[in-house]
Amino acid sequence: SFCSSHPACSPVLQAARGYARPAAKKKKDIPSHLDDLSPTLLKKEYANLPIMNSVDDVVKRVLSLEMASQREKLKVKKQQLVEKVRRSPSDNGSFEVQVAILTARLRTLEEHLQKHPKDKSNRRLLLMGLDRRRKMLGYLRRINYGTFEKTCRELGIQYSPPQPYTRRVTKRWLVKKALCIKVFQEKQKLKAAVRLRQRRERQARARAAREQQE
Repeated sequence: SFCSSHPACSPVLQAARGYARPAAKKKKDIPSHLDDLSPTLLKKEYANLPIMNSVDDVVKRVLSLEMASQREKLKVKKQQLVEKVRRSPSDNGSFEVQVAILTARLRTLEEHLQKHPKDKSNRRLLLMGLDRRRKMLGYLRRINYGTFEKTCRELGIQYSPPQPYTRRVTKRWLVKKALCIKVFQEKQKLKAAVRLRQRRERQARARAAREQQE
């Protein structure tokens, strides 16, 4: 039976309940720098083991990137970038290798922030990492420009030198600077007076010691 007198049984509400909920918008998939890794690649811990050539295919699938986590894929990506710029097979700590490892981390942070733009902690880590990489590349640029060019080309980095720091000169800033200079000068005078007094005291003690010996 239909009770039209009750508010919850009104025809409008009954019709509204029949409508389906609007479908939630699916988030657009963000491309990752790990997408180019082949699923058949082995994890970093098992890639160079000779026994992997004789194990079963099921074991290889378990130990491959097909079932690996994001962290394990990142290890393989770091190794690939390091192989592009390292000076020798035993080079594990040069500036080029450090830049390659840092680049893989920064790209992972960039992808994370595209999905979670309000994550301020990781945004701060990203900015700090970018500043550190810029300084390392600037050092490479000064000491070995050829290595710097190769590193940027192999890792796909577009280097932009830091802009010189400029400050707008205002009357308040000039007054504050003059006051700071004056305070510094007065402090230096006080330190010089203290050093002079201490030197004279040492000379007096040394003179008194010589007179006692005589």
